[in-house]
Amino acid sequence: MYSSRGQLSGSKVFKDPVHRYIYVYDHLIWELINTKEFQRLRRIKQLGTSFLTFHGAEHTRFHHSLGVYEIARQLIDQFQQYPEWDDRDRELLLAAALLHDVGHGPFSHAFEHVFSVRHEVWTERIILGDTEVNKVLSEMGVGFAEEVASIINKTHPNRLIVNILSSQLDVDRMDYLLRDAHFAGVSYGKFDLERMLRVLRPDEDQVVVKQSGMHTIEDYIMRRYQMYWQVYLHPATRSSDLLLKAILERAQELYESGYAFNLTPKHFLPIFEQKVMTLEQYLKLDETVVYFYFQEWMDEEDSILADLSSRFVNRRLLKYKNFPEANRDRHMERLRQTMETIGLPSKYYLLEDQLSQLPYDLYKGQGKYEGIYLQMNDGERKEISEVSMLVQSILNSRQSDEKIYYPEDVLLNLKDYANEKSWILSTLKDE
Repeated sequence: MYSSRGQLSGSKVFKDPVHRYIYVYDHLIWELINTKEFQRLRRIKQLGTSFLTFHGAEHTRFHHSLGVYEIARQLIDQFQQYPEWDDRDRELLLAAALLHDVGHGPFSHAFEHVFSVRHEVWTERIILGDTEVNKVLSEMGVGFAEEVASIINKTHPNRLIVNILSSQLDVDRMDYLLRDAHFAGVSYGKFDLERMLRVLRPDEDQVVVKQSGMHTIEDYIMRRYQMYWQVYLHPATRSSDLLLKAILERAQELYESGYAFNLTPKHFLPIFEQKVMTLEQYLKLDETVVYFYFQEWMDEEDSILADLSSRFVNRRLLKYKNFPEANRDRHMERLRQTMETIGLPSKYYLLEDQLSQLPYDLYKGQGKYEGIYLQMNDGERKEISEVSMLVQSILNSRQSDEKIYYPEDVLLNLKDYANEKSWILSTLKDE
């Protein structure tokens, strides 16, 4: 049993553009917010490179983490009236909700894909390591920090509190849909949160939905689907993600070849050298540091690194065209060879991106997440696709998007290689 740190003498309040106000009543939460590891999230954007597509999307993981905490707090208040909820889990869940993204690195998932850095691993290392976060959690009692980490990594035996944070109806998704839609300036992700919380019920192993709340959940599912295709997977954002990856891959390739940088990229050395990065080194790697190197690399002698860095910093993104599988089969090899001929290494200047999603998979991952269950009026539980005609209608509706990215500006201004230029541009025309 843990010793609660107790309540603050007066609540702390954050003015929030999404939830209006975020209230902090607990010493534990207030102290966690003020740790240097949590404050670092102010320097990590929530949507990675999406700000280059949606200029308002400059919000941070700090904003989002506070929002997830606030929704968890409101949900706990709703659950107090039900015997399935044990209020002894309150501080555990609130701490896990607040800290669930504390391990994110710069530019989020794009950075992870290049260097195989998983933010979940770093979140656990921050919670359990020699950090201010761990010191605050440990003051609750022996094992408290480990329990918080186990909620986040989904190994905690209490499946209800795990599912509140990580499921198809979790507080994480609820906040990021509303918050990302707000800052991107779109309406796709906006759903009725107040109504959503009112129709949710705690069960012994997961959150279920009151039968009359089915249409609220249908709306939530469709808005999440729309947010993925209209915001998260927007082709311009995918272009900037690919550009970011290309910069980091080029920098690593140059380092491994013995290239002498104007300024040694010391923050990246553990990654470039494939060594285990220390927690202290990782926590120093935020977006202000990455941007600093990108601006430095704009002046490097290596023309590829300089060009790619300049494109990212000054938003000269690679052009994208639809390029389905049939075109790839016919033209891809020749495209690569022709790009090499005109001096544009295809590894960095001819990038493919293929996406395929089932709308139903967006909320019912095959084995990864449990489905959304309705609590019927007779007490029976039914997965929503068994009841909702809307969910049934999108069950097998796969949507694919296949694009190719290339520097159209360079090709259009190319004075030599007229035949090669003409063939590439004609081949990459819109389908």
